[in-house]
Amino acid sequence: MPTPVDFRLGDVLTLRKPHPCGGLEWEVVRVGADIGVVCRTCGRRVMMVRSALERRMKSVARPGAVS
Repeated sequence: MPTPVDFRLGDVLTLRKPHPCGGLEWEVVRVGADIGVVCRTCGRRVMMVRSALERRMKSVARPGAVS
């Protein structure tokens, strides 16, 4: 069983498929059983089940983290 992703407010997620607006990056705005994300291109707000978001996610960028 894979370990769950530690989502934090402000994380920028890159998803595998683009949003209809063409955006690939989403910002985490709510954390819980469901994860709230906002498209960084058009501003659309979406709630996703944690497991579905983990499957669709390609990478996570944490603002302020040293790379």
